[in-house]
Amino acid sequence: MSLLEHDLARPWALLLLGLLPLALLGLWREARRAPRLRHPRAAALVRARRGLAPRLGWLPGGLVVAALAALAVALARPQGRERQVADVSVEGIDIVIALDLSTSMKAADFRPHNRLHVAKEVLKDFIGRRPNDRIGLVVFAGDAYTQAPLTLDGGILTALVDGLRFGAIDDGTAIGNALATSVNRLRESDAKSKAVVLLTDGDNNAGQLSPLEAAEMARALGVRVFPILVGKGGVVPYPVGTDVLGQTVYEHRDFPVDRELLGRIAEVTGGAFAVATDREGLETGLQAVLDRMEKSRLFEPGGTTRPVERFPALLAAAFALAASGLLLGATRLRTFP
Repeated sequence: MSLLEHDLARPWALLLLGLLPLALLGLWREARRAPRLRHPRAAALVRARRGLAPRLGWLPGGLVVAALAALAVALARPQGRERQVADVSVEGIDIVIALDLSTSMKAADFRPHNRLHVAKEVLKDFIGRRPNDRIGLVVFAGDAYTQAPLTLDGGILTALVDGLRFGAIDDGTAIGNALATSVNRLRESDAKSKAVVLLTDGDNNAGQLSPLEAAEMARALGVRVFPILVGKGGVVPYPVGTDVLGQTVYEHRDFPVDRELLGRIAEVTGGAFAVATDREGLETGLQAVLDRMEKSRLFEPGGTTRPVERFPALLAAAFALAASGLLLGATRLRTFP
């Protein structure tokens, strides 16, 4: 459905219409001051039947005044706002991404970048390539929070992912809480295919709910969980500060991981477990999620509004009127003397 609204970008330009009476007055006075040709039989000529041309003597000036009026309205820049209102009908699936923000994600497996940096870059690319999937975002460390509900707006999601930082949540790795929060975001989803992508690099060591209890909740609601272990695990370089030259100083630390737990979560929910030791592995793991999901039709109300400029037509009309008036005044309707 198309709705058309009108607006003026520069309404003050309509004040120029107030000068039109002055223009008409000037034309009238000019006609009054025009020189007259004296003729001994002038009275007889006046009584004679006048042709069409003398009756239209006002037309050239009138056309020029009309051109000025059209020009004033054109300068006001009338705009039509055309809005397309429709339901956005797309093919896609519902996905909630649960991203680990614990401090162990600072580990520099992907030197010179840490785990979180690479995960964010891959996620932004993933979101950009999935315009037909509704995607939500949950972040977790010692607890879990919803960062974005399910949406088709990839721009907002990308901006949220880009703004994620360490320290926003108390440290820890609450995998159970993260799964429960993610599943809760999918509770009201009517999509045939619902999935949670769990991006983590550690073992569950915080939260009030165990990961397997959360996995059972997911299974009961038909939500498949796809855990992806980010990083190599074990002993890895970890930033501890900078030296006198401003260079990052690393020391090797051991961060325990529980691959068996992540594999069990995938098994219970009908998902799949993947390990991403590099960027390509993370991209492959995310793609594997999509390869195993069905597609369902989603509906979201939407529409677009765009301005439509009207002044070009008015300018064309103004030039046409002015040209016609000047042409007639110089040829067929020219006054003499």
